[in-house]
Amino acid sequence: MSAETPAASSLFHRLRLRFRAWRGTRPFWAGLFVLLAGIPIMYFPYAHLTLGQLTIRMSTTAGAGSLIIGVLLVVLGISLWFQKHVRTFAGTAAILLGLVSLPVSNFGGFVIGFLLALVGGALAIAWAPGEPEPDTRYGVPAGSGGTEAAPAAESPEAPASAETGDGADPAAEPGVLDMSKSNEPYEPNDLSGTSPVNGANGRRSAG
Repeated sequence: MSAETPAASSLFHRLRLRFRAWRGTRPFWAGLFVLLAGIPIMYFPYAHLTLGQLTIRMSTTAGAGSLIIGVLLVVLGISLWFQKHVRTFAGTAAILLGLVSLPVSNFGGFVIGFLLALVGGALAIAWAPGEPEPDTRYGVPAGSGGTEAAPAAESPEAPASAETGDGADPAAEPGVLDMSKSNEPYEPNDLSGTSPVNGANGRRSAG
């Protein structure tokens, strides 16, 4: 084996994948059948079959019609490859041309072209563009909660002390101690003691 064999194999693999992707975006088989249907329809009326010294001509009086039908089928087949939006029209026209070729062109190219035109036209009408597959990773579709849950888990909530810097009063919230006045003496709210304002006992002043 030469050193160029892996490169040639890789090039063939890339070309095959590109052709496969191109084929999947259009009614390829429908166009192929319709194109092949035109070949026997326009070939047999102009062909000559020789058996020994006997020459048999299969041409009919409508040889020009056979040629027109065959050329139209070939054009429709190519149109299905490169103009996929006309698939319904092209498929219907292929079926009609196949039916017309029965009395015009030797029973539709000895029924071969007729059957190919019917199958290709039916495939063209039934073909529909497929939807792209969603990007999946480990069985979880892209955009679901499985891929977005990780960033949320990595950013825990900030502590309550970090939220006090936005101007909110921590004393207004229940259960939160005001640590900004930690240096001042703590005075319990006891009505039984003497108030520093009037010097009287809280119970006596209330009575």
